[in-house]
Amino acid sequence: MVLLPDRQLLDYLAAYDSHVASLFLALREIVLEETPAAIESISMGYALAIGFSFTGKPLKDGFCHIVACKSWVNLGFNRGTLLPDPGNALLGTGKLIRHLRINNHDDLDRPLVRRFLRAAIEQVGQVASPLQRVSAKAEESARKRTGRPK
Repeated sequence: MVLLPDRQLLDYLAAYDSHVASLFLALREIVLEETPAAIESISMGYALAIGFSFTGKPLKDGFCHIVACKSWVNLGFNRGTLLPDPGNALLGTGKLIRHLRINNHDDLDRPLVRRFLRAAIEQVGQVASPLQRVSAKAEESARKRTGRPK
């Protein structure tokens, strides 16, 4: 059985269209079905989001996140560029994050939703070296821009 949503989450979702709220909660349930040990970190900024991790540090150690948008929900993968995506289903242009756009409940039934979730969960224990490479490249780029020595 999936853990019931936090009261704060439900309060935040009340500001959204019922369609978006329903998609958000259904997607949350799928994530927690795949990995009941995940820790949810709720964030309300320009949009409502939940980051999922096993450490309680969704920015550093997170494997996925859900974001409520105006009329859809995104399922984001923190290291999405490192996930196998032969069909180019993942959207986004950033260095690491990619997402699936969930427009309706039928989208939740697509096998690729759980396939990407499982791959992201498996990836969490294997990300140190690729992330360190990305961080090292970013640090080197910043050094070159600022003229800072190593």
